[in-house]
Amino acid sequence: MHVHTRISDGSLTIEDTLRLAKSRGITHISITDHDTMQGINQAVSEGEKMGIKVIPGIEISAYDFRLDKRVHILGYYIKPGVDLDRICNELAASRTQASCAMVQLLMDAGYDITWEEITAYADGGTGVYKQHIMHALMDKGYCDGIYSELYYRLFKRGKDRNTRGVAFVPMDYVDVKHAIGAVRSAGGVPVLAHPGQLDVYEAINYMVDYGLAGIEAYHPSHNLNDIAKSRFYADKYDLFITGGSDFHGIYGELDAPLGCPQIHAECVDQIQARANQKPRSA
Repeated sequence: MHVHTRISDGSLTIEDTLRLAKSRGITHISITDHDTMQGINQAVSEGEKMGIKVIPGIEISAYDFRLDKRVHILGYYIKPGVDLDRICNELAASRTQASCAMVQLLMDAGYDITWEEITAYADGGTGVYKQHIMHALMDKGYCDGIYSELYYRLFKRGKDRNTRGVAFVPMDYVDVKHAIGAVRSAGGVPVLAHPGQLDVYEAINYMVDYGLAGIEAYHPSHNLNDIAKSRFYADKYDLFITGGSDFHGIYGELDAPLGCPQIHAECVDQIQARANQKPRSA
C-alpha cells in the first residue's frame, strides 16, 4: 500500500514493480509515487493483466506550518482533479528548481557532474530527486552507495546554512490541510504516512478535522512504540490502519523489500468503503 516506481524516485518501472509483486504472491498493491498521478492508468491496466489489484495512489509532499515539520499524505483511489493537478504541478516545479540548485552547488564545489547527466538517471520520470544525483556521483566513483556517508554530508536538512548539508536546498511544500483537501476533492482517501518517521503525531487531532481518514501504522521506519502510538490514534479518531514497504528499489533508504510489512487484503475494502465519506467538520 506504499510503493514507488521510476515515475518519481523509485528505481524500477511500473511493469518491473508489478512483476516483482507477482513473484512474491502479492495480490493488492498501491502505486503511490510522489506528487504525481502519471502512470496510474497504466499501473491499473498492467495489474489486471497480471491478476494484481492496483489501487490508484499518490504520496503528497506536504508541510505542517503549525508544527514546522514535513508531513507526507498518502491518497488512495484518487481520480484526476483540478486541485490535485495544481498541487502536483507546483511541487514538480519546486522540486526541479531545488534540484537544479543542488547540482549547481555540487558543480561549484568541484564535483564532476552535469545537469544533463543527472536527468538521464531520471529519464521516464517526473523530476530529478536526490537519489538520481547520488546515482551519478556513485557511478563517478565519489561513493559506494546511494545512502552512503556522502549523501548525509551533502543533503543533511537544517534550518540554516550552518546546519545544512553543503548541497541541500529546501523546496516549497503544500500545506497539509490543502493536501488532504485535494485528495478528498479527487475522490480519494487521505492517509497519514509514517508518522513516527517524521514525528507528527501531535498534528493528528486537527488533521482529522481536515478530513484525514487513515494512518500508516506499519512502516519499515516504525518501531513497536510507533506502531502502538499509531494504533492508539487510530482507535481514538476512528482511523483505519494501513501498512507499506515504502519500496523504492535500489533508491530506498530503508532497504525494505516489496511486501514487507504486509497487511490483510480486508484493509483495501476498508479504504474503498471510506472513499466516498465526507470529511468531518471542524
